[in-house]
Amino acid sequence: MKKLWHRLALLALLLNISGNLFAQDDSLLGLLGEEETGDKVVNAFKSPRVINAHSMEMLDAGALDFRILHRFGKINQGFYDMFGLDNASMRMGFDYGLTPNLTVGIGRSTSRKELDGFLKYRLLWQSRGSKSVPVSVVLVGGLTHNGLKEPFASLEIEPNFARRTAYYTQAIVGRKFSEKFSAQLVPTWLHRNIVENELESNDMVALGMGLRYKFVKRVALVVDYYYAFNRFPDDPTYNPTSIGFDIDTGGHVFQLHFSNAVGMNERAFLTDANGSWLNGEIQFGFNLSRVFQLKEKNKKS
Repeated sequence: MKKLWHRLALLALLLNISGNLFAQDDSLLGLLGEEETGDKVVNAFKSPRVINAHSMEMLDAGALDFRILHRFGKINQGFYDMFGLDNASMRMGFDYGLTPNLTVGIGRSTSRKELDGFLKYRLLWQSRGSKSVPVSVVLVGGLTHNGLKEPFASLEIEPNFARRTAYYTQAIVGRKFSEKFSAQLVPTWLHRNIVENELESNDMVALGMGLRYKFVKRVALVVDYYYAFNRFPDDPTYNPTSIGFDIDTGGHVFQLHFSNAVGMNERAFLTDANGSWLNGEIQFGFNLSRVFQLKEKNKKS
């Protein structure tokens, strides 16, 4: 199964590279419902994700975003494991724009064989002019489901549906400050039905941050980070920190990044054992996004 995942990831990478050779000069953002219409502020981020985290961007109605998140092993594993390249984990997902302000998505991760799903709704859209709105506000709610055969073997409890499930909700408050710089804050609440340590809370409260700085027309630096307020004091896990570069190739967004988080959904990167940047416990990875317009776009949207 691992070989199959690796082959799928490599195939997606090859398709992306070949697509670059024939890409026309039209941005993926045209498929994200981000045309310059009215006084709406657009193109704050290049895609609906920063790296791990959701961004304030939305898909257009009828747009399907096929997304592969791929992360290798820790770079401090040394030359024997090719600095982590011999090991990998990934998430494959499909997001669909039901309306310009409502997106639904599903995904599956190799880590814990976890399924996840979410709903994303834009409450406010940053705009200028006589009816100016200073920020965009996007609400996200989702769940994850652990697919391992014996996820709680150490606890000796029955792994029923409810115990396998975790939930999260968050509000993304973001602003595009200039053509080059955008930022967002993401207050987040996460609930796990089962935790492995009885002294640990089932609920986690965290504050996320996403940044984007555009160097040139099609390349931008992106950062996402989450600070967990009530992490268990003896938990050696570090807060998830990811840094990368978005490359818009016309129809694709190809991202190269480094992260101390192995997991690629909210439950995973907030609660799993993240490594230390200072000790080299970070992974190199890439994200691929390809958007297909399945329905004719509404010009008025």
